[in-house]
Amino acid sequence: MNNLLLIIVGSVLVNNFVMSQFLGICPFLGVSKKVETAMGMGMAVTFVMAIASFFAYLIQNYLLIPLNLEYMQTIAFILVIAVLVQIVEIALKKISNSLYQALGVYLPLITTNCAVLGVALLNAREEYNLIESVVNGTSAAIGFTLAIVIFASIRERLAVSNMPKWMDGFPGALITAGLMSLAFQGFSGLLH
Repeated sequence: MNNLLLIIVGSVLVNNFVMSQFLGICPFLGVSKKVETAMGMGMAVTFVMAIASFFAYLIQNYLLIPLNLEYMQTIAFILVIAVLVQIVEIALKKISNSLYQALGVYLPLITTNCAVLGVALLNAREEYNLIESVVNGTSAAIGFTLAIVIFASIRERLAVSNMPKWMDGFPGALITAGLMSLAFQGFSGLLH
């Protein structure tokens, strides 16, 4: 139980995929102009990361390792992620077409989101068991969601504030992301 708590705190705050490991930057910058779309992307990534962690563990331990096909790991994991993203895309189109439209091209890009693939590869490298893999995948996704929602809320406030012209848009977003990353580094002492 203590190990699971360390995995959760580590994945959400200390080793946050976006703020500390700089994975998943494309959707982080692209879908973070509004909190609503950021939350939708966060929920989609959470679903895909959690389920991908589960299936990646099964494929790694019950298919690739027994058949000595570990070299196929990345391709197998990308295939699993692609199938899951298609399921999310179909479901989202039926459930919330407005969110589906708002996420636009970034929804299919979850397939190539390095954070989703990164969590599956990290789980295999750390040799987590099934429960630890799913907890790590879910926690990493919650950390991604936390970062993107905080970032989107800051960007919404900056959009209506009186700022210098040179900080409008992308430059202000990058400065904000850098300051957020610096703030997340303050959590690094939690696990020591």
